[in-house]
Amino acid sequence: MSVAVAEHPVSEIFAANRATGRIALHAVAQAGRTRRARVHEDGSLRVRFPNSGNALEAVIVNTGGGMTGGDRFRVDLTVGAGARLIAGTAAAEKIYRSTGPDAEMDVTLDVHAGGHLSWLPQETILFDRARLRRRIEVDLADGASLIMAEAVIFGRAAMGEAMSNGFFADRWRLRRDGRLIFADSTHLDGAIAETLGALAVTAGGIAIANVLIAPANEETIAAVRALEFSGEAGISAWNGIALARLVARDGLTLRRDLVAVLAALGHDVPRLWFQ
Repeated sequence: MSVAVAEHPVSEIFAANRATGRIALHAVAQAGRTRRARVHEDGSLRVRFPNSGNALEAVIVNTGGGMTGGDRFRVDLTVGAGARLIAGTAAAEKIYRSTGPDAEMDVTLDVHAGGHLSWLPQETILFDRARLRRRIEVDLADGASLIMAEAVIFGRAAMGEAMSNGFFADRWRLRRDGRLIFADSTHLDGAIAETLGALAVTAGGIAIANVLIAPANEETIAAVRALEFSGEAGISAWNGIALARLVARDGLTLRRDLVAVLAALGHDVPRLWFQ
């Protein structure tokens, strides 16, 4: 007896095996401490809370172990009035080779009056022929404060791996009381290693990071300008914010410089960065 086997287009099979995930966290201040008011987990993303201090620490875990083309993740963090939240990831996020579609990551950060958010995920590592499209939207109320650091590594030099080709689009938008005060976009497509080799880009450095601080002024960043870096770094303050850009030859060098910047700004680094 013959058995009929349904045939499905490769595109349908591929789409059915893509990972999705969402974290939605609302932190509020209660009796001098920050607590969870609402936590939503969906798909392959989870969030854990390893401490119980005055500030709430949230650690995001990707149970899928990485992302590849077609995966879609979303993180929504809300910090209530007067609350303090330190949020990051349990490990570096690895973006693997894609057969065509982009991996997509959307991050929305909403900080109410008097609240503070430290968004300090570990590095994003892009493998050869990876494709990542990331969007970060930040809304700060009047009197809210933020520090966020995002690092990207184009291939793991220590493992002899390089990202020769791929796609990386990164879009940041920061609003204060609904008014756009900072916009930044990065777009790398095709021969990424060749592009990074240009003197006007990273001169061959494969590790980059941005650190955004709000509010900030010239006094805030004086300590950063006094640092000696293993890689290259620059920091500027304008419009009530400060932005530091870092470039290094590899991820380890970048992390050392990034830790130094955060320490100069008076911000502790999450414990998981050193484990």
